[in-house]
Amino acid sequence: MANLQTVRAYSSDVTQAPRKVALVASLVRNRTVSDALVILSHTPKRAAMPVIKAIDSAKANAVNNFDLDAKSLVISTLSVTSGIRLKRYNPAARGRMLPFQKKTANILVEVSGEIKIKKTAAIDKKASSSTTKSDETEKTKTTVKKEKK
Repeated sequence: MANLQTVRAYSSDVTQAPRKVALVASLVRNRTVSDALVILSHTPKRAAMPVIKAIDSAKANAVNNFDLDAKSLVISTLSVTSGIRLKRYNPAARGRMLPFQKKTANILVEVSGEIKIKKTAAIDKKASSSTTKSDETEKTKTTVKKEKK
C-alpha cells in the first residue's frame, strides 16, 4: 500500500441515546466510505442520519484538506460514546416530580486512505507549452510593428 493517512471527524452532543446510535454504527465499521453511505441511506433508523453526517464530514476533511483519494477511503475507527446528560423532570400525582435524563451521544469517525499522486509531469508540460506560446505571440507582435513602420 502507498502512503496511508488517517483523518478524523467528531460529532458531539447528538440528541440520541448512545446505545441506539452504536447499534447503527456497528453496521458500517471497517467498511469503505461509499459502501457505508449506501448501507446507512437504506437503514430505517433515526440514528442513521447523524452517523451519515459524521462520515460525510470525515470524507470531506480527507478529500479537501488532506488531498486523499475518495475511492480509497476506509472507515478505520467508528466509536460512539456517551455525551452530556440533561436532567429533566416529569410532573406526577400529589405534586411530586419524577426525574429522567435526556441522553446525548458523541460520534468519532476516523477515515484512512491513500494520498493522491500529483501529476507533476503534465503540469511541467503545460507550463513549458504556455511559455512557448507567449514567446510566439511576442514574436508576431514585433513583426507586426516592424511592418507598420
